Amino acid sequence: MAEGHGSMIGGENLLFLTDEQLRKGIEAMFFAYRGFTADPDRILEEHGYGRAHHRALHFINRTHGTTVNNLLAVLGVTKQSLNRVLRTLIEDGLVESRVGRKDRRERNLYLTEAGRTLERALSEAQRERMRAAYRAAGPQAVAGFRQVLEAMMDDEIRRQYLTMRDRRA
Repeated sequence: MAEGHGSMIGGENLLFLTDEQLRKGIEAMFFAYRGFTADPDRILEEHGYGRAHHRALHFINRTHGTTVNNLLAVLGVTKQSLNRVLRTLIEDGLVESRVGRKDRRERNLYLTEAGRTLERALSEAQRERMRAAYRAAGPQAVAGFRQVLEAMMDDEIRRQYLTMRDRRA
């Protein structure tokens, strides 16, 4: 392809995307998200939880001992909203809140065994869906997909994501 004409994927010039191509991409994201959340939603419903509980469990598991303030920053929710979710998870024995070692005003969050079991069931459902999609699409598509997702993130959120991703690499 001649330089300056953009890359071509599936015969579509990506520098000159039409509104129709963008609409198809937006709709694909909506429907993919429905699929991505369908299995965990069924599991969460059995426990009387919602997606906010799932996100909290995921990121507490991802960063053992995270503080409430870190979780607030990662999830981008209000303190009131997070407190409601955490209160339920703690009362139900899925999350443990411990006084911080360095700063006693901080609360460090850990999943209990029951919390790890539920988080594992939720994430395994999503991993299976991602694994199947990645295998079907192939390595180049997977790398391109990740690039697109990262490019859609606001700068500050991308920095958070990259820091978290690189910490566990």
